[in-house]
Amino acid sequence: MRRLASLNWLGLLTMVGLLGLWQALVAAGLLDYEYMPAPSEVAQAAGRLTASGELAETAGHTLRVVLLGWLAAGTIGIALGLLLGLSTPAWRWSMASFEAIRAMPPICLVPVALLIFGFSVRMELTIIVYAAAWPVMINTIDGARTVRPELLQVARMLGLSRLETVRKIILPAALPLTIVGLRLALSFALVLAIVAEVAGNPSGLGNAIVAAQQALRPDEMFTYVMAIGGLGVALNAAFGLLVARALPVLAGARQRSAT
Repeated sequence: MRRLASLNWLGLLTMVGLLGLWQALVAAGLLDYEYMPAPSEVAQAAGRLTASGELAETAGHTLRVVLLGWLAAGTIGIALGLLLGLSTPAWRWSMASFEAIRAMPPICLVPVALLIFGFSVRMELTIIVYAAAWPVMINTIDGARTVRPELLQVARMLGLSRLETVRKIILPAALPLTIVGLRLALSFALVLAIVAEVAGNPSGLGNAIVAAQQALRPDEMFTYVMAIGGLGVALNAAFGLLVARALPVLAGARQRSAT
């Protein structure tokens, strides 16, 4: 009951209302486009693709690639973020280079990755990891470098070693920003996975959208588009649940600040 009460019912009703309006406009002929299906047609296509297993297969590929890329990007981003956030020499020597590289849009890597890896999972993972590691790294750097001076003073008063200060003071203080970076990275991972699949990888939801478009099946195309939206919502909800279970104190503080 508590979970039902926490649902955004107003948002759900808005979405249902928009779908009803879409259906009504198509039925009335006000959306008279040759390749604009009604929601009922999209629902029929979704049922057909689900029954055949095609939807599960394509969504499963995209989900696996997104999670693998996100985990790799998170690991790299946290490691580099801690290194640059805790080491002043590393910060001075490398941040200018990192900022110059970060300015390059991830989309520019798609042709390069295609030439190097071809139409493969490695191509997808390369693009995902490159794009998703940045928000994790930047947020971890900010979290490590903006620890309140009072906390560091307490660590010195207690006689904590450098390693103990990092483990007991700096890491917990940087954790909220790191979690924000991981959440942003998860969204980036999904977006870049779809981009890579649209670019030519013969698997996943992005490729399925292109195939449905070329086959002149707009009902299937819209089904895959909505599947991507549903996958994004599910990943975001799963991440929020994971944070709430693993770090209940942090989740409670976030809920209090929201209210």
